[in-house]
Amino acid sequence: MIRHVFVALVALAFSAGLAVAQPKVEKAPIKPTPASDAQGMFFNYCAVCHGGTGVGDGPAASALTKAPADLTRISARNGGQFPEVKVKRYIEGLDEVAAHGTRDMPMWGDLFRSLNRDTAQIRIQALADYLKSIQKP
Repeated sequence: MIRHVFVALVALAFSAGLAVAQPKVEKAPIKPTPASDAQGMFFNYCAVCHGGTGVGDGPAASALTKAPADLTRISARNGGQFPEVKVKRYIEGLDEVAAHGTRDMPMWGDLFRSLNRDTAQIRIQALADYLKSIQKP
């Protein structure tokens, strides 16, 4: 059903003996990471686009129509305050950033509910807490 998440796979096309990288985003099954493991969820669900440190340099970043957000600067972009409710709504897929156009980021709320409806909100809260912990001035 909805048990897929976007992950990056780099397809190499060989032409005239030279490798030419053609970045492509493909679907793959969501990894059932424990809801209590916020950092593990970040690395399994977010780092492919946002990078291991959250700055937007993940392996799938070049295949996206818009560059992934630098998640370490959410507070800085919001007057020094971490907008927890806004972040949770965005992760869940309830809100979109209108100025950014269409959304490449998966609707994690639906994906989390497909793993276990009872832990979806716990996962969203844990990811929001993790993002808050990686904020830089």
